[in-house]
Amino acid sequence: MFAVYASEPNAEDPLASLVVGDRPAEDPPHGWVSVTVRAASLNMHDIWTLRGVGIKPDQFPMILGCDGAGVLDDGTEVVLHSVIGDPAWDGDETLDPKRTLLTEKHQGTFAEKVIVPARNAVPKPPELSFVEGAAMGTAWLTAYRMLFVKSGLRPGQTMLVQGASGGVATALIQLGRAAGLRVWATGRTESKRELAASLGAHETFEPGARLPERVDGVFETVGKSTWSHSLKSLKPGGIIVVSGATSGPDAAAELQRVFFLQLRIAGSTMGTRSELAELLEFVRLTGIRPQIGRELPLADAESGFRTMLDGETSGKVVFTT
Repeated sequence: MFAVYASEPNAEDPLASLVVGDRPAEDPPHGWVSVTVRAASLNMHDIWTLRGVGIKPDQFPMILGCDGAGVLDDGTEVVLHSVIGDPAWDGDETLDPKRTLLTEKHQGTFAEKVIVPARNAVPKPPELSFVEGAAMGTAWLTAYRMLFVKSGLRPGQTMLVQGASGGVATALIQLGRAAGLRVWATGRTESKRELAASLGAHETFEPGARLPERVDGVFETVGKSTWSHSLKSLKPGGIIVVSGATSGPDAAAELQRVFFLQLRIAGSTMGTRSELAELLEFVRLTGIRPQIGRELPLADAESGFRTMLDGETSGKVVFTT
């Protein structure tokens, strides 16, 4: 079957290992289902896979793609949940020490077909297109968990989103606005700040800018280059929710500020199947939709990967089959 895959790990030149070609289709084992993929979205996780991060060398070649939306053999339209836990685990699957993601142990969604555990195929609301559904499973689910599960923020409070053009950041802006929070965002360029405003940010700022007032919560996916600004932007007792560090993890801790102002720092990773189902219902009820920066045929996947690698995203990059 037609697929986009990583042939081997390549830390220095990840796109050198990106292959567009044929891979064998798999038959689903007991308890799993086959999904005909209609759309699949790109994540930074796919770049890390190409670099060999989070995957063993003997797992290559690996079909890329954590997220997708498609059709079961019986015609049911589904959105895929990419967190695959131990069947014996009872509870939040993001805390399962044996959990894995599509593309870490199991082949991913950048193909004509993908197999997943039956519970990982979540019914897609008919109001969402396949392209929109394909953006939900990682970026939007991550944002949903950060905001509604981890932050504790309430309508009327103020949130700051750092780096406002990526998939998680654009989702946070839209979710926060729909939930009744005052949303502020930073962006490196005027066009990125304009995008944030168009998605619902009440005010936008250059990175590191002094804010009109301190905020109740900061949402971090950037890391090293924004961490100090995030700490300085918080009210006493405020919270930073962190789900990534695209600019590097070696941020200065500034522990004196953390303990003196009683700041809270919460880590957040992906989300659960039930949270994905809740997110899909929230999107259906509110009418908000993911920002799609680029929609490309799967055959042109390399162009989408270059957009992400160069940091030029303006929402989600989605491939269609």
